[in-house]
Amino acid sequence: MPKIAEIEPTPNPNAMKFILKEPLTWGITRSYDSAEKAQNDKLAAALFDIEHVTNVFYVDHWITVTQDGKADWQDLMRTLAVPIREAPAADAHSEQMMQDAESNFDPSKMSEADLARLDKINEILDEQIRPYLQGDGGDLYVVGLEGNKLSVHYQGACGSCPSSLSGTLTGIENLVRQIEPDIEVVAV
Repeated sequence: MPKIAEIEPTPNPNAMKFILKEPLTWGITRSYDSAEKAQNDKLAAALFDIEHVTNVFYVDHWITVTQDGKADWQDLMRTLAVPIREAPAADAHSEQMMQDAESNFDPSKMSEADLARLDKINEILDEQIRPYLQGDGGDLYVVGLEGNKLSVHYQGACGSCPSSLSGTLTGIENLVRQIEPDIEVVAV
């Protein structure tokens, strides 16, 4: 059962990041923007049962919870702490989560050239973008690459943060254009 080490605000005023002493997963991100999508995840479902919760995102030693802006954070954090502390720490479930995450991407539908392009893009995102997003309680993953269109999806605090859809997306596009000059990056 993870103990909460600290709670940090994020750049999104409607999201808080809980830093845990024990990991919830081993490198597998879980992101939900509705109770329906979270129904098979015990922790996320318990958090969505709490009034005002609109997004749950977690990986490794931290979890970010976003609210609708109508709750007092002090009261809400006390309520959120209960299911977070009751959640199981990372264990054999992580292996199943990894298999689930990998099943969402089908590399057989991409050419070898596109896979090589995607590897380069992910490498630059891993080095220069994801660490900063994760530091702010969020993340992003690549949804697809079709021609010169790269589709990305923000997770956690980044999913509803106003700056993610403007400044951060432009920054990502400018960075990726260093290796793919004609690429367009869109958030989905």
